[in-house]
Amino acid sequence: MDSEPSRRVLDPDRDGAALKALTHPLRIELLGLLRQHGPATASELAARTGESSASTSYHLRVLAKYGFVAEAAHRDSRERRWKSVHAVTSWSNEAMHRAPGGRAALSALRRRQLEHLERSLARHEADLESGRLDSAWQEPAGLGDTLPRLTPQSLTELWEAVEAKTAELAARDEGDPRAEQVVLFTAGLPLAPEPSAPSAAPSAPSGPDTDAEGSAP
Repeated sequence: MDSEPSRRVLDPDRDGAALKALTHPLRIELLGLLRQHGPATASELAARTGESSASTSYHLRVLAKYGFVAEAAHRDSRERRWKSVHAVTSWSNEAMHRAPGGRAALSALRRRQLEHLERSLARHEADLESGRLDSAWQEPAGLGDTLPRLTPQSLTELWEAVEAKTAELAARDEGDPRAEQVVLFTAGLPLAPEPSAPSAAPSAPSGPDTDAEGSAP
């Protein structure tokens, strides 16, 4: 995006207020729209989100306060246009877990990402159904869920490989008229083994010397 760095890494100790500002669902949506479609005015973003221009204008100013968006070149002097300053916002999960309020912020950000996935899926299906997307996209598009067993080091290596390959293919396809914008979601969520079900305690025999409602010692 212009001459700005393409990635902003947030430090939860230093950027706590910025992270909190980013967890607002409308701000996340506005930032995503600017990244996806390029510079826009508050009115244009209001039309896309169904919000009022006053609301989108306010939340854009909050995003600007914390360095996520900035003023873009204006077509005229009547209305301010905004752009995303960075293509990607990232953070250290470990640092987030250590910081006060970091876990809650991380959970909120991930919930916003899931909402984005739902909106993207609905739009993808509508674009295919209406013919706005070529039918050639039907086969490669989709969602997957595999359950490999990996070490923390291997999962880190997998993230790095996906990021590197995505950048390589995007550079290769830049300028190709067949290329479309692809919403690529990846998740690596380790799960602990399910706890073993406790074995059932033998039932106490009913009798004159036994409380049938009590627990066995």
